[in-house]
Amino acid sequence: MDLRAELLKSIWYAFTALDVERSGKVSKSQLKVLSHNLYTVLCIPHDPVALEEHFRDDDDGPVSSQGYMPYLNTYILDKVEEGAFVKENFDELCWTLTAKKNYKPDRNGNSIISHQDAFKLWCLFNFLSEDKYPLVMVPDEVEYLLKKICTAMNVELNSCELDDYLSQESQGQGGLTVWQFLDMVNSGRFLRGIEQEAISMAVEEVYQEVIQDVLKQARSPHGYLWKKGQLRRNWSERWFTLKPSVLSYYMSEERKEKKGNIALDKHCCVEVLPDRDGKRCMFCVKTSSRTYEMSASDTRQRQEWMLAIQTAIRLQAEGKKSLHKDLKQKRREQREQREQRKAAKEEEMQRLKQLQEEKERKLQELELLKEAQRQAEILLQEEEQRRRQQHEEMQRTLEIQLREAEQARASMQAEMDLKQAEAERQRKRIQELEDMQEQLQEALQQEVKARQDEESVRYAQARLLAEEEEKLKQLMKLKEEQEEYIIKTQWEKQVLKQEMENKNKCLEEAQKQLEEVRVNRQRVDQDVVVAQRKLRQASTNVKHWNVQMNRLMHPIGPGEKRTNASAVGFAGYQPLLSRRDSSLK
Repeated sequence: MDLRAELLKSIWYAFTALDVERSGKVSKSQLKVLSHNLYTVLCIPHDPVALEEHFRDDDDGPVSSQGYMPYLNTYILDKVEEGAFVKENFDELCWTLTAKKNYKPDRNGNSIISHQDAFKLWCLFNFLSEDKYPLVMVPDEVEYLLKKICTAMNVELNSCELDDYLSQESQGQGGLTVWQFLDMVNSGRFLRGIEQEAISMAVEEVYQEVIQDVLKQARSPHGYLWKKGQLRRNWSERWFTLKPSVLSYYMSEERKEKKGNIALDKHCCVEVLPDRDGKRCMFCVKTSSRTYEMSASDTRQRQEWMLAIQTAIRLQAEGKKSLHKDLKQKRREQREQREQRKAAKEEEMQRLKQLQEEKERKLQELELLKEAQRQAEILLQEEEQRRRQQHEEMQRTLEIQLREAEQARASMQAEMDLKQAEAERQRKRIQELEDMQEQLQEALQQEVKARQDEESVRYAQARLLAEEEEKLKQLMKLKEEQEEYIIKTQWEKQVLKQEMENKNKCLEEAQKQLEEVRVNRQRVDQDVVVAQRKLRQASTNVKHWNVQMNRLMHPIGPGEKRTNASAVGFAGYQPLLSRRDSSLK
């Protein structure tokens, strides 16, 4: 919170105090007096011309806070210099104006706080209040301030009772106004049995700590701190007051005569010293120019002062001017985080509620779907039963067709076995012809030709056999496909029937092809008969050639008869012919 925001809070109270009719507007004469007083307490040079010019009475009526803000910012707040004025005097001016109208202590003198204590509590309230107008202090800050005051008096705050009170009083406005806060403190509800003097001392201590940034000071009756002099090196008892930037020491606790200051910065440090010179619980503060030796009354007091000085040094290192401003900002951030978490939690709860409603709606829809599913299952069962009956009928029909196909396949297989046996016999006969052709190849050209014809016939027959085997494989494949189509469901019935018709057509075509194979086989058999005929013709020719060769091998001698020679030649060739006939057979 910067200086301008602090000043505006106090000025807001002064402005609202001058608004007697609560209309949000103040007469110009009153604002003129207020501005003159602000010039004085803020130590700003007076500008009578601007003051008279702005507040002359030749225009319309009173001025609202929005109408006063431009003058306030331009001629007053923009000229304020921090440290050039006494903040307490400024606050007293604004408090005096607002307290006359709003602060109403007990007329019977039963108030537990004095008018000066009320002023200090008002200053504390302004410091801890939110930066929103009208100014209120949230319950967390109210509890924080009361706890600080109670801690200064060494008493415990009744948090439960305070929570109940705050929950009733702060409804609808997010916190307490300063007048509600002062009434609460004056009522004695949370400070019962405590003397007014103790309360005043506690308020003064909290005021100095929070408003005047006093981090630490010696407390009576524990006494003062002892400080060692620089020149005379003697020990003197001094009253110390610690602020974030300076450690001041005085002759007495009235702080009328200041003896000196110790400037603190981020380069300073504080260390423990061993006991010496008859002093104990010693420590020192080291600055860039000097080391200050001090002695506390006990170890606890020394530890408190060392921690406080270290806190001041840390604030200087972090560039912060006030500890409580930093703490207030942290508490505000924590509250904002809590509010965000609370809002997120509420949003999550709302979302969970929506999800729960959505879940219930889905469950209802699910129940409807289950009911529809049950109805559909009943219809499906009926449809399935009807389809099962149709499937059984189709299965019986297909079984009958399968048995017929099996019978056809068995007859075809028997016929194929016969064909294979016939083919085997043909192969044997061809082999015999090949052997005969090899024996006569060297002698007879016609026999060689017959052998070539026989081989071509054999190749044709082998090709026919291969085609026959291929057709058999196709038949087996068609059989397997028929078995696969048998297990199809009802909606495939028409397709299956069509395929069965196609397969039957394929079977008929295969049978036709088998008939063609038989015709080709008969043609081959005829070719074999022709080849055998040619072989017999060739054998006859061989016999004739043998006779001629015998004649040539036995020439006719002088005086021999041709008939005898022919007989001898024929007789010699007869065994050869017998062996040839037996081989042909």
